[in-house]
Amino acid sequence: MIYIRSILFYLGEALSTIPFMFISILALAFPPITRSRMIAGWAKFVTWWLRITCGLTHRLEGLENIPEEPCVFACAHQSTWETITTQTFLPALAWVLKKELLSIPFFGLGLRASGPIAIDRSDQKNALDQVVEQGIEKFKEGRYVLIFPQGTRTAYGESGRYKKGAAKLAIAANKPIIPVAHDAGKYWSRDSWWIKPGTIRCSFGPAISVEGKTDTQVTQEIQTWIEAQGL
Repeated sequence: MIYIRSILFYLGEALSTIPFMFISILALAFPPITRSRMIAGWAKFVTWWLRITCGLTHRLEGLENIPEEPCVFACAHQSTWETITTQTFLPALAWVLKKELLSIPFFGLGLRASGPIAIDRSDQKNALDQVVEQGIEKFKEGRYVLIFPQGTRTAYGESGRYKKGAAKLAIAANKPIIPVAHDAGKYWSRDSWWIKPGTIRCSFGPAISVEGKTDTQVTQEIQTWIEAQGL
């Protein structure tokens, strides 16, 4: 049954990118915050479809920790879930992603219209500079920035190497960091196409101040909080 339900989910997810391509084109006429909210409609549909087909839902904890002014969200990266569903419950976002994703038919157009921070991961020397420069521009637009400090999806229960992009951006822009932990990989693994039913726990930590700290210290604080949650 999990196999059939997962196939139904992926089919609906893929087909839904076609009508949302036209919404993405329409959204280009609006300011970045409005554009982000319009394009997030696709994420809301996919999250609903995920619940209907696969029985996968989520529970949010610590939403009171999200500030009213833009900040950096440093989110654990285990699954495809957090790249989609975070758009449904967070303020207007710009998120860091690899620029190759912009070339995916239909889906890539929506990503471009959303105004992400697209970086060339093959150019490690300049990748962090790209995050900082583009991230500051997103803050000027009034948007929050979502970064996956592990860089790539890490298996549930594993740590991975935390990169300094979130810390460097927060320090350069003098913005707080909200660490985000979850256990999405338990249900939607990076190593399997099949999606298990259940309820993902997603927890937002207290703001991490960057004042007077190095990027190494801030990155360690992010990792320590996320991994202390046991998710």
